[in-house]
Amino acid sequence: MELQKNNKVSFSDKLVRTIFESLSAHIAIIDEKGGILETNRAWKRFSMANGLPEHTNFNQMNYLHVCEAATTEDTEDALKVAAGIRQVIEGKINEFRYDYPCHSPEGRRWFYMRVVPMADQGNLRLIISHEDITELKLAQESLTAHQRILEERNQSLEEVNIALKVLIRQRETDKSDMENKILTNVKSFVLPYIKKLKESRLSEKDRTLVRILDDQLNDIISPLIQRLSNAHVLLTPQEMQVATLVKDGRTTSEIAEVLFVSEATVSFHRKNLRVKLGLKNKQTNLRSFLLSMS
Repeated sequence: MELQKNNKVSFSDKLVRTIFESLSAHIAIIDEKGGILETNRAWKRFSMANGLPEHTNFNQMNYLHVCEAATTEDTEDALKVAAGIRQVIEGKINEFRYDYPCHSPEGRRWFYMRVVPMADQGNLRLIISHEDITELKLAQESLTAHQRILEERNQSLEEVNIALKVLIRQRETDKSDMENKILTNVKSFVLPYIKKLKESRLSEKDRTLVRILDDQLNDIISPLIQRLSNAHVLLTPQEMQVATLVKDGRTTSEIAEVLFVSEATVSFHRKNLRVKLGLKNKQTNLRSFLLSMS
């Protein structure tokens, strides 16, 4: 590419001219005053698509003057471009880059502009290129929108998680309050009447039934039962009854009488209790172990 005395750019190599005309970027070459010396085919096609006549002579235009005289909604961008080009001309910067919107009735568009000095030993010349980056911008917008949606969903999930934690804590509090209320009611309003019944004149059969009722109610509020539950020892209802009576010092025959079962059944439950409590050593006393858990 050579410079001629008439300030036009001469493409001495046919290959260079072919490449210049084939580039998809809109390219113009300007002089140190902003005058347009050469434009490629993409530049001309874009200009005609945006309203300029087909035979417009760009060599009679000054790119800087066009930018600085802009009066449309793109005036701010045009003035920034002109200022950037002047900085390259004055040698203050080696390159000016700028991306800007250039929307049309057909749709939204964005372009990326780059201004660099030509590698030439003669007069200063600048290469101005505009590349269509609409697809990139739309992809960035889509990504930003998806990120915003994900952030909103994440925020929503965090709020739900916090709400669930509050509900779980409240449920545990309610559960504890209910348990305390039941224990208080049994101790304050039920057991006193059971005691009066035991002290009254009852038949032996009725006395046995009252005693069983008393034992069962005490099982409900027994710390032993709670500790067995906390230790994840799964006992059947009758095993729990046997365990409570063993802890209270009742013999096998006494337990059988209270529960209306055979002594063999009580012995069977005692054996199961030792297995479930992990008492492999036969020397370990079952009652002493249960008392240690109370």
